[in-house]
Amino acid sequence: MTAPAWPAALAVAMVCVATLAVGALGLRLSRTTSDFYVASRVVSPRWNASAIGGEYLSAASFLGVAGLVLAAGADMLWYPIGYTAGYVVLLVLVAAPLRRSGAFTLPDFAEIRMGSARLRRVASVLVVGIGWLYLLPQFQGAGLALRAATGAPAWLGAVIVAGVVVLNVLAGGMRSITIVQAFQYWLKLTAIAVPVFFLLAVWWRDGAPAAPADGHPVTVRPVTVRLVDTVRVRVDTPTTFTMYGVLNGHPVAGPVRLAPDGVRDGSGPAGTSAEADATVRASGGAGRLPAQAGETVRLGTAGTAVLSAGSTVTLPAGTPVPRAEAILSRGGTGAVPAGAARRDHALYRTYSLLVALLLGTMGLPHVIVRFYTNPDGGGARRTAAAVIGLLGAFYLFPPVYAALGRVYAPDLLLTGRTDTVVLALPARVLPGAAGEALAALVMGGAFAAFLSTSSGLTVSVAGVLSQDLLRRRTRTGVAGFRAGAVLAVAVPAAGTLLATRVGLADTVGLAFAVAASTFCPLLVLGIWWRRLSVAGALCGLGIGGLTATSAAMVTMLGWAPAGLAGALLAQPAAWTVPLSFAVMLLVSLRTPATVPAGVGRVLTRLHVPEAVRAARAAPPDSTPAFGLSSPAVQHDQSDAARHP
Repeated sequence: MTAPAWPAALAVAMVCVATLAVGALGLRLSRTTSDFYVASRVVSPRWNASAIGGEYLSAASFLGVAGLVLAAGADMLWYPIGYTAGYVVLLVLVAAPLRRSGAFTLPDFAEIRMGSARLRRVASVLVVGIGWLYLLPQFQGAGLALRAATGAPAWLGAVIVAGVVVLNVLAGGMRSITIVQAFQYWLKLTAIAVPVFFLLAVWWRDGAPAAPADGHPVTVRPVTVRLVDTVRVRVDTPTTFTMYGVLNGHPVAGPVRLAPDGVRDGSGPAGTSAEADATVRASGGAGRLPAQAGETVRLGTAGTAVLSAGSTVTLPAGTPVPRAEAILSRGGTGAVPAGAARRDHALYRTYSLLVALLLGTMGLPHVIVRFYTNPDGGGARRTAAAVIGLLGAFYLFPPVYAALGRVYAPDLLLTGRTDTVVLALPARVLPGAAGEALAALVMGGAFAAFLSTSSGLTVSVAGVLSQDLLRRRTRTGVAGFRAGAVLAVAVPAAGTLLATRVGLADTVGLAFAVAASTFCPLLVLGIWWRRLSVAGALCGLGIGGLTATSAAMVTMLGWAPAGLAGALLAQPAAWTVPLSFAVMLLVSLRTPATVPAGVGRVLTRLHVPEAVRAARAAPPDSTPAFGLSSPAVQHDQSDAARHP
C-alpha cells in the first residue's frame, strides 16, 4: 500500500471498530424479540431522529449528490431537496397513524389494515426487493470509495461493510443499530462539514476562482490525467488538448482537437463528409498519428470519441472538459457516469424525480420501521420534524464539494468518476499531511454512511424474511431474525459483482421510484380511504411493482433506448405512481365485496391518539403497572408480546 493510502485505510478500520464497539452495547440491552425488531418501542424522538438521519444519509447522499451536481449542474440540487421534503409528506400523511397501527413491518401493516394473508405476502416480497435494490449501491459505494482511496479491489469494500453490518445486526438487532446509527449521523456530519471550511479557505486564498454552474465546465488550471478505464466522451464545444495514447483505436501523440458535427477549426479539411457524424482533427506529432497532420479522423457517433485506458490527457487552463458518456469494458459498456444522460427531456426527468423522492420516502422499509420504535404517535411526529432539520443541515455541504470540484477536479468529468469528488478534493486542494488527514476523515464518514444505511436496511429486510418468507424453514423469534439478517446481506453483496450501468444516486433514485409506486398508494389509501379493497390493493401493488421494477432493471442493465423511451424508464415514477393509484382506486370501487370487515375499528386505531384510547379503555381508578411509564407504553408492550 502506498503512503497516501494508509490514512484512508486507518480511517476505515477505526470507523469499523467504533461501529462494532458501539453496537456491542446492543448485546447488553437486547433480550426480547421486540428489542430486535423495534427496540421495544421506547426510543425517544431526539435519539430516533439522529438514528434516522444516520441510516437515511446513504452512499447517494454522501457521495452521489455531489457527483451529480458536479456532472449535471445545479438542476441536480432537486435530489437533496427531494430527500428532505419527502419527510414533510411522511410527517403529514403517515407518520403517526403508522406508529399507532402496532405493526412491526410494512407487511404487518398491510395485514392489520386489510386482513389479507395474500396481501401480506406480496408486501413482503416488495419489501425485500426494495431493500436489496437499496443495499446494492451501499456495497458498490463502499467498493468505489475504498478503491479510489487505497487502490484495493472493489469487492473488498463490499465485504467489509457486509461483515460489520451482519455482526452488529446479529448482536442486538434494532436496539444495537439505533445506538450505532445515531452515533454515525454525527460522525458523517462532522466528516463532510469540517473539510469544507479548509477547502473554502484555500479557494479564497487562490482568489475565489469560479467555474460555470452549468453548461461546459472548463479547467481553471492545467490538468493531466492518466485514464484507468476506457471511456467514451462527448464534446458539445470545440476542445483542444494533448494526448498520448489511443484515440478511437488509433495511436496518437500530441495535440488533439475534438469538435462536434460541422465545426470548422482551420487545421485541416473543413467540416465532415456527408456520411460522417463528427470529426477528430489532429495536428503535430507526425509519425505516430493515425493520419497526416491536419487530416480528418471519423467518429462513430455524433460528438463522441473513445479514449483507451492507459492514455495520458493534458488539458490546458481554460479548456472545455469532455464529458464521459460511458466507462467501457471489454466486450461492452460498463457504468454510466453520474449525470451523463441528463440532457434530453430534462423537464420530465426533474418532475419524475421529485415524484419519486417526495412519495417514495414513506415506502422505504428501513425508514418506516423507525417510526414503529417511538413510544407513541406524537413521538413519531416529533421524530419526523427533527429529521427534517438534521437532513437539511447535512445537505448544505455536498453542493459545496460539487462547486469546488468544478474548479479543482473538472477532470473527473473526463474519467467518469464524478462520484468520488468528495473523496478526491481534500488531497487535491491541500497537498501533504493536511490534505491526507482531511481525506481520511471524509473516507471515514463515507464508510459510516455505508454502514449505517446498510444496517437499517438489513434489519427491515431481515424482519420480513424471518416473519414471512422464511417462517417455515427457520425458527421464529431471534434465531429466525438472525438467519434473515445473513440472507438480507448476502444477496446484494453478491450482486455487487454484477456492475450496474448507473451511478449511486441514480440507483437509489430507482429504489425510491419502486417504493413510491407500491407502498405509497397502499399507505395513503389504507390510512385515509375506508373503501380500499383487498383486490384493489393487490392489483395496485402488482401493477406498480411490476412496472417500476421492470423500468429499474432495464435501466440498471443498460438496455434502455435513447430518447423519450429511455427517459421514461430511467425516471419512471411520473407514470408508475399515478398508474398504481388509479388501479387501486378503480379496482376497489369495482370490488366492494373485498373491503375488509371491521375497517372502521382499524381506522379508529390508526387515527385516535394512544392516550385517548387508553383513557377510554382504562377504569377511572386504574394505575399503570410497575415499571411502565404510561398507558401508551403498556399498549405497545402488549403489542410486542403478540409477536413472539
